[in-house]
Amino acid sequence: MRRSRITAYVTSLLLATVAALTGATSAQASQLAAPTGYVALGDSYSSGVGAGSYIGSSGACKRSTKAYPYLWAAAHSPSSFNFTACSGARTGDVLANQLTPLGSSTGLVSISVGGNDAGFADVMSTCVLQSDSSCIARINTARAYVDSTLPGQLDSVYDAISSRAPAAHVVVLGYPRFYKLGQACLGLSEAKRSAINGASDYLNNALAKRAADHGFTFGDVKSPFTGHEICSGSSWLHSLNLLNIGESYHPTAAGQSGGYLPALTSAA
Repeated sequence: MRRSRITAYVTSLLLATVAALTGATSAQASQLAAPTGYVALGDSYSSGVGAGSYIGSSGACKRSTKAYPYLWAAAHSPSSFNFTACSGARTGDVLANQLTPLGSSTGLVSISVGGNDAGFADVMSTCVLQSDSSCIARINTARAYVDSTLPGQLDSVYDAISSRAPAAHVVVLGYPRFYKLGQACLGLSEAKRSAINGASDYLNNALAKRAADHGFTFGDVKSPFTGHEICSGSSWLHSLNLLNIGESYHPTAAGQSGGYLPALTSAA
């Protein structure tokens, strides 16, 4: 009887040890296989237009080594880094051209998109070249688009990201307010500047809602850019640049490192 009890005890101890070792091995294997690749999607605010130091092979997409995705990857050394954001990209461009690197090994995705769909460039050219009333009317048209059409377009992009990279943490980056108000400032009237800021807030609210509905994290850049808007005297955004129109109203290198990078880092 005593020997049987000893045998049973030893057998139980061995089984417990094997189970513990097996569990540890499985946990280690799971950690080794954890998805840690980073894919950066989106438009010019993600590619880094305005920051300079463009990667030659990126061509017209103007991906910059001073853009927040490149800076984040350099600081965190993900297992892989794919930078497909492109200047001028709309939601349809992201779907058609940027999603190939996504997969089971993708642990982080960042994206800024929606501004071009809503007509950002046309809004700014209208506000620069035409009257206050024309500027505000064009902004109202953009806001109506954000209400009626943009949510469905964002859903298509976000659904595709989730489908291709089911384990990824997705960070949707917003857009800054462009102007510091109440300052003497050459260029646009206070009414135009206020309306443009309001349009940015309106778009950000829509992006944040769609992101939340998909279980994504919204990275709000308004706070880090506060005090660094156009007309602030310490701007992290290019104003109208007649010598390089494409960089107008885009973040400088300081805006990427001081505005967008912290927003991604805190949300990632």
